[in-house]
Amino acid sequence: MKNTALITGASSGIGKELARIHAAKGRDLILVARRKELLEDLKEELISKSNVAVQVIQKDLSVVGSSQELYDEVTQNGWQVDYLFNNAGFGGKGAFLDRDLEKDVEMVRLNVMALLKLTHLFGKDMKARGKGKILQTASTAGFLPGPFQNTYFATKAFVVSHTQGLAHELKGTGVSITALCPGPVATEFAQVAGFGGSKMFDGAASAYKTALKAYSAMEKGKVICISEIQFALLIRVLMPLLPKSWTAAIIAKMQQS
Repeated sequence: MKNTALITGASSGIGKELARIHAAKGRDLILVARRKELLEDLKEELISKSNVAVQVIQKDLSVVGSSQELYDEVTQNGWQVDYLFNNAGFGGKGAFLDRDLEKDVEMVRLNVMALLKLTHLFGKDMKARGKGKILQTASTAGFLPGPFQNTYFATKAFVVSHTQGLAHELKGTGVSITALCPGPVATEFAQVAGFGGSKMFDGAASAYKTALKAYSAMEKGKVICISEIQFALLIRVLMPLLPKSWTAAIIAKMQQS
Protein backbone atom coordinates (compact mmCIF):
# COMPACT_ATOMS: atom_id res chain seq x y z
CA MET A 1 0.00 0.00 0.00
CA LYS A 2 1.23 3.52 -0.81
CA ASN A 3 0.30 7.03 0.32
CA THR A 4 -2.16 5.35 2.64
CA ALA A 5 -4.86 7.19 4.56
CA LEU A 6 -6.57 5.73 7.60
CA ILE A 7 -10.04 7.28 7.91
CA THR A 8 -12.24 6.78 10.96
CA GLY A 9 -15.96 7.27 10.57
CA ALA A 10 -15.50 6.40 6.91
CA SER A 11 -18.90 4.83 6.28
CA SER A 12 -20.81 8.08 5.71
CA GLY A 13 -20.71 11.88 5.58
CA ILE A 14 -17.42 13.75 5.55
CA GLY A 15 -15.38 10.59 6.12
CA LYS A 16 -16.86 8.89 3.08
CA GLU A 17 -16.18 11.95 0.91
CA LEU A 18 -12.60 12.19 2.18
CA ALA A 19 -12.13 8.57 1.12
CA ARG A 20 -13.41 9.35 -2.38
CA ILE A 21 -11.15 12.38 -2.71
CA HIS A 22 -8.10 10.47 -1.49
CA ALA A 23 -8.79 7.53 -3.79
CA ALA A 24 -9.30 9.82 -6.79
CA LYS A 25 -5.67 10.89 -6.33
CA GLY A 26 -4.55 7.25 -6.70
CA ARG A 27 -3.83 6.87 -3.00
CA ASP A 28 -4.62 3.80 -0.90
CA LEU A 29 -6.98 3.58 2.07
CA ILE A 30 -7.79 1.91 5.35
CA LEU A 31 -11.47 2.49 6.10
CA VAL A 32 -12.65 2.26 9.71
CA ALA A 33 -16.19 2.42 11.11
CA ARG A 34 -18.79 0.36 12.98
CA ARG A 35 -20.92 -0.52 9.94
CA LYS A 36 -18.95 -3.06 7.96
CA GLU A 37 -21.50 -3.48 5.17
CA LEU A 38 -21.29 0.24 4.30
CA LEU A 39 -17.49 0.08 4.38
CA GLU A 40 -17.48 -2.90 2.02
CA ASP A 41 -19.78 -1.06 -0.39
CA LEU A 42 -17.46 1.96 -0.34
CA LYS A 43 -14.44 -0.29 -0.82
CA GLU A 44 -15.95 -1.80 -3.98
CA GLU A 45 -16.78 1.67 -5.31
CA LEU A 46 -13.27 3.04 -4.72
CA ILE A 47 -11.50 0.02 -6.22
CA SER A 48 -13.77 0.11 -9.27
CA LYS A 49 -13.46 3.85 -9.90
CA SER A 50 -9.89 4.56 -8.82
CA ASN A 51 -8.07 1.19 -8.88
CA VAL A 52 -6.55 1.69 -5.43
CA ALA A 53 -5.86 -0.73 -2.58
CA VAL A 54 -8.49 -0.54 0.14
CA GLN A 55 -8.61 -2.30 3.51
CA VAL A 56 -11.68 -2.38 5.75
CA ILE A 57 -11.62 -2.61 9.54
CA GLN A 58 -14.85 -2.79 11.54
CA LYS A 59 -14.27 -1.05 14.87
CA ASP A 60 -16.31 0.87 17.43
CA LEU A 61 -13.77 3.42 18.64
CA SER A 62 -15.93 4.49 21.59
CA VAL A 63 -15.05 1.16 23.26
CA VAL A 64 -12.18 1.30 25.74
CA GLY A 65 -9.03 -0.24 24.23
CA SER A 66 -10.28 -0.11 20.63
CA SER A 67 -7.80 2.56 19.49
CA GLN A 68 -4.85 0.43 20.56
CA GLU A 69 -6.46 -2.60 18.90
CA LEU A 70 -6.79 -0.65 15.66
CA TYR A 71 -3.18 0.50 15.76
CA ASP A 72 -1.96 -3.02 16.52
CA GLU A 73 -3.95 -4.52 13.62
CA VAL A 74 -2.64 -1.94 11.18
CA THR A 75 1.00 -2.30 12.22
CA GLN A 76 0.90 -6.09 12.43
CA ASN A 77 -0.31 -6.17 8.82
CA GLY A 78 2.64 -3.99 7.83
CA TRP A 79 0.46 -1.10 6.63
CA GLN A 80 2.08 2.32 6.89
CA VAL A 81 -0.30 5.19 7.64
CA ASP A 82 0.84 8.33 5.81
CA TYR A 83 -2.40 10.26 6.32
CA LEU A 84 -4.52 10.00 9.48
CA PHE A 85 -8.08 11.34 9.26
CA ASN A 86 -9.64 11.39 12.73
CA ASN A 87 -13.20 11.90 11.57
CA ALA A 88 -15.37 9.65 13.77
CA GLY A 89 -17.63 11.46 16.22
CA PHE A 90 -21.20 12.24 17.23
CA GLY A 91 -23.24 14.85 19.10
CA GLY A 92 -26.34 14.90 21.24
CA LYS A 93 -29.08 17.43 21.89
CA GLY A 94 -30.42 18.30 25.34
CA ALA A 95 -29.60 20.03 28.63
CA PHE A 96 -26.50 18.43 30.12
CA LEU A 97 -28.06 17.45 33.46
CA ASP A 98 -31.09 15.94 31.72
CA ARG A 99 -29.10 13.78 29.34
CA ASP A 100 -28.01 10.18 29.89
CA LEU A 101 -24.55 10.62 31.41
CA GLU A 102 -23.21 7.40 29.88
CA LYS A 103 -24.10 8.68 26.41
CA ASP A 104 -22.01 11.81 27.00
CA VAL A 105 -19.15 9.73 28.42
CA GLU A 106 -19.30 7.62 25.25
CA MET A 107 -19.18 10.84 23.23
CA VAL A 108 -16.02 11.94 25.06
CA ARG A 109 -14.43 8.52 24.51
CA LEU A 110 -15.03 8.76 20.76
CA ASN A 111 -14.68 12.48 20.04
CA VAL A 112 -11.70 13.03 22.34
CA MET A 113 -10.03 9.89 23.66
CA ALA A 114 -9.98 7.89 20.41
CA LEU A 115 -8.71 10.93 18.52
CA LEU A 116 -6.06 11.59 21.16
CA LYS A 117 -4.80 8.01 21.21
CA LEU A 118 -4.74 7.52 17.44
CA THR A 119 -2.95 10.84 16.96
CA HIS A 120 -0.33 9.81 19.50
CA LEU A 121 0.16 6.28 18.18
CA PHE A 122 0.29 7.04 14.46
CA GLY A 123 1.78 10.51 14.97
CA LYS A 124 4.87 9.05 16.67
CA ASP A 125 5.44 6.79 13.67
CA MET A 126 5.05 9.73 11.29
CA LYS A 127 7.50 11.83 13.28
CA ALA A 128 10.04 9.00 13.29
CA ARG A 129 9.77 8.81 9.47
CA GLY A 130 9.88 12.59 9.12
CA LYS A 131 6.69 12.70 7.07
CA GLY A 132 2.92 12.57 7.51
CA LYS A 133 -0.34 14.49 7.61
CA ILE A 134 -3.11 14.45 10.21
CA LEU A 135 -6.61 15.84 9.67
CA GLN A 136 -8.94 16.18 12.67
CA THR A 137 -12.65 16.76 12.13
CA ALA A 138 -13.50 19.46 14.67
CA SER A 139 -16.26 22.07 14.29
CA THR A 140 -16.98 25.77 14.56
CA ALA A 141 -18.61 24.57 17.80
CA GLY A 142 -15.07 24.30 19.16
CA PHE A 143 -14.85 28.09 19.38
CA LEU A 144 -18.17 28.64 21.15
CA PRO A 145 -20.10 27.79 24.33
CA GLY A 146 -22.75 25.16 23.56
CA PRO A 147 -25.82 25.15 25.79
CA PHE A 148 -28.14 22.24 24.93
CA GLN A 149 -25.29 20.45 23.16
CA ASN A 150 -22.73 21.18 25.81
CA THR A 151 -20.58 18.05 25.79
CA TYR A 152 -20.30 18.00 22.00
CA PHE A 153 -19.13 21.63 21.87
CA ALA A 154 -16.64 20.91 24.65
CA THR A 155 -15.19 17.91 22.81
CA LYS A 156 -14.66 20.01 19.71
CA ALA A 157 -13.02 22.77 21.76
CA PHE A 158 -10.55 20.11 22.89
CA VAL A 159 -9.84 19.10 19.28
CA VAL A 160 -9.25 22.71 18.20
CA SER A 161 -6.93 23.47 21.13
CA HIS A 162 -5.04 20.19 20.86
CA THR A 163 -4.51 20.68 17.14
CA GLN A 164 -3.19 24.23 17.58
CA GLY A 165 -0.77 23.19 20.30
CA LEU A 166 0.44 20.08 18.51
CA ALA A 167 0.94 22.00 15.26
CA HIS A 168 3.52 24.13 17.05
CA GLU A 169 5.26 21.08 18.51
CA LEU A 170 5.46 19.46 15.07
CA LYS A 171 7.21 22.37 13.36
CA GLY A 172 10.28 21.13 11.51
CA THR A 173 9.36 17.44 11.84
CA GLY A 174 7.82 16.95 8.40
CA VAL A 175 4.46 16.17 10.00
CA SER A 176 1.52 18.58 9.81
CA ILE A 177 -1.84 18.64 11.57
CA THR A 178 -5.05 20.38 10.51
CA ALA A 179 -8.41 20.85 12.22
CA LEU A 180 -11.45 21.02 9.98
CA CYS A 181 -14.02 23.36 11.55
CA PRO A 182 -17.27 23.34 9.55
CA GLY A 183 -20.66 24.71 10.46
CA PRO A 184 -23.72 22.51 9.84
CA VAL A 185 -23.06 19.88 7.17
CA ALA A 186 -25.60 17.70 5.35
CA THR A 187 -24.74 14.33 6.93
CA GLU A 188 -26.32 11.84 9.35
CA PHE A 189 -25.07 13.98 12.25
CA ALA A 190 -28.27 16.01 12.69
CA GLN A 191 -30.53 12.96 12.89
CA VAL A 192 -28.21 11.05 15.25
CA ALA A 193 -27.80 14.08 17.51
CA GLY A 194 -31.55 14.65 17.72
CA PHE A 195 -31.78 17.67 15.42
CA GLY A 196 -34.01 16.12 12.76
CA GLY A 197 -36.16 18.91 11.32
CA SER A 198 -34.21 21.63 13.11
CA LYS A 199 -33.93 24.97 11.30
CA MET A 200 -30.27 25.06 12.36
CA PHE A 201 -29.44 22.62 9.55
CA ASP A 202 -31.36 24.48 6.85
CA GLY A 203 -28.90 25.29 4.06
CA ALA A 204 -26.24 22.97 5.49
CA ALA A 205 -23.06 22.65 3.44
CA SER A 206 -22.52 19.54 1.34
CA ALA A 207 -20.28 16.86 2.80
CA TYR A 208 -18.28 16.67 -0.45
CA LYS A 209 -17.50 20.40 -0.63
CA THR A 210 -16.58 20.42 3.06
CA ALA A 211 -14.28 17.42 2.64
CA LEU A 212 -12.67 18.97 -0.44
CA LYS A 213 -11.84 22.16 1.47
CA ALA A 214 -10.49 20.12 4.35
CA TYR A 215 -8.30 17.99 2.10
CA SER A 216 -6.88 21.07 0.37
CA ALA A 217 -6.15 22.75 3.71
CA MET A 218 -4.42 19.60 4.96
CA GLU A 219 -2.23 19.37 1.88
CA LYS A 220 -1.23 23.03 2.34
CA GLY A 221 -0.37 22.41 6.00
CA LYS A 222 -2.96 24.85 7.37
CA VAL A 223 -3.67 24.45 11.07
CA ILE A 224 -7.30 25.62 11.14
CA CYS A 225 -9.78 25.26 8.26
CA ILE A 226 -13.11 27.00 8.84
CA SER A 227 -14.78 25.69 5.72
CA GLU A 228 -17.54 28.29 5.27
CA ILE A 229 -16.73 32.00 4.94
CA GLN A 230 -19.80 33.12 6.89
CA PHE A 231 -18.71 31.05 9.87
CA ALA A 232 -15.14 32.33 9.58
CA LEU A 233 -16.51 35.87 9.86
CA LEU A 234 -18.74 34.84 12.75
CA ILE A 235 -15.93 33.20 14.70
CA ARG A 236 -13.09 35.61 13.93
CA VAL A 237 -14.90 38.95 13.68
CA LEU A 238 -18.33 39.03 15.31
CA MET A 239 -18.15 36.67 18.30
CA PRO A 240 -15.04 38.26 19.89
CA LEU A 241 -17.01 41.52 20.15
CA LEU A 242 -19.93 39.99 22.06
CA PRO A 243 -20.07 39.22 25.79
CA LYS A 244 -19.80 35.47 26.42
CA SER A 245 -23.26 35.45 28.00
CA TRP A 246 -24.74 36.87 24.79
CA THR A 247 -22.95 34.27 22.71
CA ALA A 248 -24.28 31.46 24.91
CA ALA A 249 -27.82 32.85 24.65
CA ILE A 250 -27.59 33.02 20.84
CA ILE A 251 -26.31 29.44 20.62
CA ALA A 252 -29.02 28.21 23.01
CA LYS A 253 -31.74 29.75 20.86
CA MET A 254 -30.25 28.16 17.73
CA GLN A 255 -30.11 24.73 19.38
CA GLN A 256 -33.76 24.90 20.34
CA SER A 257 -35.09 26.17 16.99
